[in-house]
Amino acid sequence: MKYVIFLGDGMADTPVAELGGRTPLAVAKHPHMDRLASAGVMGLVRTVPAGMKPGSDTANLSVMGYDPEIYYSGRSPLEAASIGIDLAPEDVAYRCNFVTLAGEGGLSDAVMEDYSAGEISSAEARQLVEVINARFASDRVHLYPGVSYRQCLVLKGAETGAVLTPPHDISGQSVKGRLPEGTNAALLKAMMEYACETLGRHPVNLERVRQGKRPANAVWFWGEGRKPALAPFESLYGLRGAVISAVDLIQGIGKCAGMRVIPVPGATGNYHTDFAAKGRAAIEALSTDCDFVYIHVEAPDECGHQRQIPEKVYSIEQIDEKIVAPVMEYLSRCGEDHAVLVLPDHPTPLAIRTHTGDPVPFILYRSNEAETGGPKVRYCEETAAETGVFVQRGDSLMNLLTGREKLLQNAAE
Repeated sequence: MKYVIFLGDGMADTPVAELGGRTPLAVAKHPHMDRLASAGVMGLVRTVPAGMKPGSDTANLSVMGYDPEIYYSGRSPLEAASIGIDLAPEDVAYRCNFVTLAGEGGLSDAVMEDYSAGEISSAEARQLVEVINARFASDRVHLYPGVSYRQCLVLKGAETGAVLTPPHDISGQSVKGRLPEGTNAALLKAMMEYACETLGRHPVNLERVRQGKRPANAVWFWGEGRKPALAPFESLYGLRGAVISAVDLIQGIGKCAGMRVIPVPGATGNYHTDFAAKGRAAIEALSTDCDFVYIHVEAPDECGHQRQIPEKVYSIEQIDEKIVAPVMEYLSRCGEDHAVLVLPDHPTPLAIRTHTGDPVPFILYRSNEAETGGPKVRYCEETAAETGVFVQRGDSLMNLLTGREKLLQNAAE
């Protein structure tokens, strides 16, 4: 038996006026998802437990079969694992974004113009990381370069308790009142102030401005946490699993869970990503040593944060055409029964440009239970809600996918 989860990050949305009062998922052409919805079961699932922040960290842990209330210890430690940082139990990690701040009045009066600094390249970011480390690195403090705008700060033998705001939550807004507070806040703010004073003059940023790109003229800390302790995925579900994602967070979850993390050249994390390459990588894994593949596509989420309406629709269509279609074609001819899930991890509504914890539409398709000849249905938020099927806990999805639990045992009107 083969198993696949097609995860379109932030794919769910609310009605958009520019789309005639429909959502991107309702407008997009995705016949292959529709075919799975027509032959399988569609409904809504709550991926983020009540009281927890609706991050991609908690939501993807949930979809991957890990209860966030048990296993979640912060976002940054998962990202640290993806870039090979071995945290000690007493260490604290923070996600560090290179960002673009606008305004003339200094850090506290700035506006969050771009939480990704124009998606600065990893090579450029490494040069800026060196600037920060030259001033602050010690046997206790070190900033590690990551992928694109995503870096990781590690404090050795530190306490937790900082109050932090994700930068994508305040896109286009003043940062006043959103700077770090609580434990380690003095150090974090000192690093942010130094970055604001120095990075704008760095040759990397002078060249970016010359080319019409946004400068990485500041840093922003969030996602505090300690080293996670995930139970091995294979021991929980008896499957040899693989993760395909351009995002270090998802790669980190995969590594911490003992799964194979498959690098895909051309995978960028935005709508310019090589969608087809992800589909090919999934097929290669399924045809060799993997029973289960988790295919994560970040593009819809990034479009939601940037309020890129046509691009979000396009991303959904590309997921359907370049990933769902070829992978399902392979599964249909591989000679094995198979089961797949299609869903977002959380909504990223274009209207608010950040995540919500609302339930998301899912499709569960099992080849040995498929219904053919029935009515054709569209996969979107509205039709999923109309089915009346509601899964209370996202971490039960893996058991539903593998058949350990039956959907009706987890559904409620």
